[in-house]
Amino acid sequence: MAEGSKFAGFIGGGGGGNAIGNGFYDMGFYRKLDEGSNMSIESVGSLQTSTDGGSAAMSLENSSVGSNNSRTGILRHTGLRLFPGANFSVGHSVLRPGRVSHAMNEDALAQNLMDPRFPTESLENYDEWTIDLRKLNMGVPFAQGAFGKLYRGTYDGVDVAIKLLEKPENDPERAQLMEQQFGQEVMMLANLKHPNIVRFIGACRKPMVWCIVTEYAKGGSVRQFLMKRQNRSVPLKLAVKQALDIAKGMEYIHGLGFIHRDLKSDNLLIFADKSIKIADFGVARIEVKTEGMTPETGTYRWMAPEMIQHRPYNQKVDVYSFGIVLWELITGMLPFQNMTAVQAAFAVVNRGVRPIIPQDCLPALGEIMTRCWDANPDVRPSFSEIVGMLEIAQGEIVNTVRKARFRCCMQPMTID
Repeated sequence: MAEGSKFAGFIGGGGGGNAIGNGFYDMGFYRKLDEGSNMSIESVGSLQTSTDGGSAAMSLENSSVGSNNSRTGILRHTGLRLFPGANFSVGHSVLRPGRVSHAMNEDALAQNLMDPRFPTESLENYDEWTIDLRKLNMGVPFAQGAFGKLYRGTYDGVDVAIKLLEKPENDPERAQLMEQQFGQEVMMLANLKHPNIVRFIGACRKPMVWCIVTEYAKGGSVRQFLMKRQNRSVPLKLAVKQALDIAKGMEYIHGLGFIHRDLKSDNLLIFADKSIKIADFGVARIEVKTEGMTPETGTYRWMAPEMIQHRPYNQKVDVYSFGIVLWELITGMLPFQNMTAVQAAFAVVNRGVRPIIPQDCLPALGEIMTRCWDANPDVRPSFSEIVGMLEIAQGEIVNTVRKARFRCCMQPMTID
């Protein structure tokens, strides 16, 4: 595996130049959904959608929604809508390989991708990842933003999530920025190979559309899983195992010099064996001097105070976010659930507020959370340290269960 430093020129060099551009993440474009609903704009940088228990956490342009609803989507300044009947079956929406279904005949974006009259362009340094469109079966879209759609489908017989981004025809500057982000995400996914990171299937570029294909998680996201449990905590043994999955994936990402920048339960996908894979690298980038890094990425409930305050930051912002995710797994609750995202950000920065650790929480886990979300990034542990601490906690849990079982067996028998 190539070292992260070799990719430094991919996004246009160091942080001072900020090739992504602050205007691309302008929060002014966004607005809240119905105040009566539980869905509101919380960040710019990721897309989380769900259909029939499945989930695909992939970035779509630069928008994000946090939600207490199992069907979530993103909202750009022109809005995002979920399509009616989103819980479709891929088998019912696909006619044959390399085609889109009859129901999608009016879908110009998908037609543009599949039309052989439009040539497939080079992925530059990643041409080996170019997908064969003849093997791609596209289902109906289930989420839509101003510049793209997210579909479920199959590739070579395997369930996949398909993200299509439309090139803005009348906005060359935005088109250039979107293409930079597309190239960045392809680079990230192509170079991240780990059991706890969502698998990249491939991508392709056409004159008016960009496509990214990743594996599809039928188990949904951690946030969706917790919502289905109605805020009941995950069994402790499973919670620690899943936290270890996340920590090991992040240890690998940081080892290559990358920052995720939007680590949250919406971007953590659950697979059939209950393992966790990290997804959505639409706003991740190589770690450089961060004075020019775009600050408005991530999601406020999980965002480190230095990012909220637009101060320079490093990989430790991901460690802060992990502390919040660990708290979610332990409690089953949404962080700062009685606050709006903006209120949570204000409380974190100006009042030093953090989620309340339950009294019966294993002390080792409480210590990990407390250290991870320390206001001083230098106090926060590395993910290598976190992995070690979680492994110790895992051992304590196993020993505690064994002792409890032994005590149970030693109790005298009684007759009702």
